[in-house]
Amino acid sequence: MSSSYQRARTGRHRAPSTGDRLRALLADPGRRLPLPVVALVAAASVSGCATTGATTADPAHGAQAVAPDAAPSGALPAAPGISRTVTTADPASATGTHLPGLGPKTSARIPANARQVVLVTGQDKNSSRSHVVLYRWTASGWEGGATWQAHNAFKGWTTDHHLGDLRSPIGVFTLSDAGGLLPDPGSKLPYTRSGGFAVGGTGFGGEPLAGSFDYVVAIDYNRVRGTSPLDWTRPQGADKGGGIWLHVDHGGPTHACVSLSQGHMRQLLRTLDPTLHPVIVMGDAASLAE
Repeated sequence: MSSSYQRARTGRHRAPSTGDRLRALLADPGRRLPLPVVALVAAASVSGCATTGATTADPAHGAQAVAPDAAPSGALPAAPGISRTVTTADPASATGTHLPGLGPKTSARIPANARQVVLVTGQDKNSSRSHVVLYRWTASGWEGGATWQAHNAFKGWTTDHHLGDLRSPIGVFTLSDAGGLLPDPGSKLPYTRSGGFAVGGTGFGGEPLAGSFDYVVAIDYNRVRGTSPLDWTRPQGADKGGGIWLHVDHGGPTHACVSLSQGHMRQLLRTLDPTLHPVIVMGDAASLAE
């Protein structure tokens, strides 16, 4: 198996991050490392997306939100696994000049040049269950596709996300960079393939996490756009968290990410087009309706 550093070089991004280089050292079974280096990698592997007990890649930690995020509240227990099949198109996905379920405050945060919107609607402020619809602007207005079932963070949503709060940030964020453990499936976004996306351990419900980062799209919350999702830079500071991705669902809640079936992630990677300035609009239904 090639090292994470070697794999990262096969992506279309600039040079690998420090994290990639450290993980590349650990990936070489013939190399003996001093304890401080091992400790550094272990500390750096705390991910915004990884769940309890995981040995994970360290997703990006930085901030490029189109709209600010904000304040946590209560929690629900872990949700059961989600369906891996595409449902029929949601009636609310019909073509129109306004995205369904969005109030004037949320709609105003969508950039004028955005022609693709990934709309993630949570069931409740404290729920880890949500659904996703991909919209594209056409001559007739916004046209939505099928509704995909998804998971978000264990405790639900917040407008003031902080590291470890187990809530997904509410807001509108650009989508600029992608990657994964598996080869590029035909992504139009810059795609970094790296062993750094390997993950193990179990999730909140004891479900295995292996394969969760086979495909990821970095959500531009507290990260630097134009870098690998593995980049650790956090412009707003470590306390604001980061490493928040769209990634492959493992059958349970996330730390802060949004997860979809592998097939839907592959479809998303092949559809999101940087020339259409894609964004993700995410939050619980009540918050998005504001």
